[in-house]
Amino acid sequence: VTTCLNPLHTALAVYGCLLGYNSIAAEMQDEQLVKLVKTIGYVEGLPVVVNPGIIDPKAFIDEVVEQRLPNPFIPDMPQRIATDTSQKVAIRFGETIKSYIADPAKDPATLNAIPLAIAGWLRYLLAVDDEGKEMPVSSDPMLATLQAELSGVELGKPESCKGKLDGILQNEVLFGVDLKKAGLAEKIEGFLSEMLAGPGAVRATLVKHLG
Repeated sequence: VTTCLNPLHTALAVYGCLLGYNSIAAEMQDEQLVKLVKTIGYVEGLPVVVNPGIIDPKAFIDEVVEQRLPNPFIPDMPQRIATDTSQKVAIRFGETIKSYIADPAKDPATLNAIPLAIAGWLRYLLAVDDEGKEMPVSSDPMLATLQAELSGVELGKPESCKGKLDGILQNEVLFGVDLKKAGLAEKIEGFLSEMLAGPGAVRATLVKHLG
């Protein structure tokens, strides 16, 4: 669940809000978002998941991606799932990143979809959707602190995030790991910068990096 379900949910939550979706099931008709969650689950999560011995991890992801997430009778909304994201990212993304750090055969800097999800969350915190319109942000105990750290980061100014993210990305309490030491901070900053280019830049960034 930590590696194969919850991270997918959080990625869909923040991007769903940015792209104007009100249903997780509807998002699963979106080519880029499906590629995003499949990459997080199969490509980046599965290699480090701990097999519980009760259900095969790949079979679990198959069920999540093919049955649970696209099910229109499960009324999950991205706006609800985006609630309290700061309290979830250490488990939903940090644990997978730590597994990459702990494995000498793996390099966390090779991760792409998880950093894209984190960058999407930071873009979401600006409370401006991909059309450039004001967007409500779900409640979060760290919302004011995070938004203060992102002060000055603006849509239409890609360079505005340069050097502004260290306080967030190096916060081990937040992510369970220092993302700069993990070699991911520059990548996350780059993704966020691309998403700040202007209206439509979130979609353009997903297309660029996911095909």
